[in-house]
Amino acid sequence: MLEPLAPIGRDPDTDGYVRDAWSPAEMELREWFAGEAARRGLDLREDRNGNLWAWQGEPGPGRPGVVTGSHLDSVRQGGAYDGPLGVASAFAALDLLRARGVTPARPLGVVCFTDEEGARFGVPCVGSRLLTGALDPARALALKDDDGDTLADVLTKAGRDPGRLGRDDETLSAVGTFVELHVEQGRGLVHEGRPVGVASAIWPHGRWRFDFRGQANHAGTTRLADRDDPMLPFARMVLAAREAAARLGVVATVGKVRVSPGNANAVPGQVSAWLDARGAGERDVRALVRELAEGAHAAVAEESWTPVVSFDEALRDRLARVAGGDGTPAPVLPTGAGHDAGILATAGVPSAMLFVRNPTGVSHSPDEHAEQADCEAGVVALADVLEDLCR
Repeated sequence: MLEPLAPIGRDPDTDGYVRDAWSPAEMELREWFAGEAARRGLDLREDRNGNLWAWQGEPGPGRPGVVTGSHLDSVRQGGAYDGPLGVASAFAALDLLRARGVTPARPLGVVCFTDEEGARFGVPCVGSRLLTGALDPARALALKDDDGDTLADVLTKAGRDPGRLGRDDETLSAVGTFVELHVEQGRGLVHEGRPVGVASAIWPHGRWRFDFRGQANHAGTTRLADRDDPMLPFARMVLAAREAAARLGVVATVGKVRVSPGNANAVPGQVSAWLDARGAGERDVRALVRELAEGAHAAVAEESWTPVVSFDEALRDRLARVAGGDGTPAPVLPTGAGHDAGILATAGVPSAMLFVRNPTGVSHSPDEHAEQADCEAGVVALADVLEDLCR
């Protein structure tokens, strides 16, 4: 099922993927999802926030279902597995259950969340945050992409009603348990020597925008002493982030920078930089950002924050026991990557995650990879888990 997705949104120069939310590439992927749902006779629904749900059986009051799935959008120049592996595996697991002759006693759903990566508008997990009420609709609609288009503009062009965005209790009430399968974004399973693992927790993480302001001027005629170059404090902030991260035991990256006016022969007038910071403990992450903000001489705004997510222990242990397959529980490990499962867990929905081994540990890159045999092991583990949860 991954083969038809391979050319969609692919950059031929880098082999990376650009699948922004609501872009032509992501819309094509949504059509693929609808086709896979129709092929299996599933009831396809799009909620008020653009998330897609494909149901076998009718969830309702007092009869919530078991849901699995992930997302289909990507970071810029991302890999082939982050998101799509979880969606394709969800359909494949459903096929496997049917091949086994299993008739689930509970409704079973496959979900595709919209805008999980936040590559276009800067805020991750927009679809699940809106669904659970963690993101204010007014703020979401005002978010702008690099071309200056707001989410409201983009939704209107895609034929959606921006006025419908917001917490969706009807959809939420249909989800009794959520299990997300995802390629591991590290090498924990490589060290464990196992193809499939279970998530214990998601580190707290956030994104902050630093705006450094100076004065645009001619690069050749302005004396060094007369320059107000915002690139200098920006550079110092990048180095300070690395030093502070090492000292505090967290991770921090400036992965996106916007320079204005962006002329090679001009001193810039403004540099905007986005800091991503994560760690095992919120206190240390917050301390890093506070330290950088105090020394940066910049306007700093928090664009997103996700507190630590500790997945339900009973559900986690149940998954580890069932997904182990050979009588040995699957390894349980934390992750520094955010996921829709974390948003749902924070909102009180019993949620858990399965990881599929990544031999290189590389993710958010064209080098992201998972072996076919490990992907198949992930499908079997997911099917076993769904069969157990749907008894």
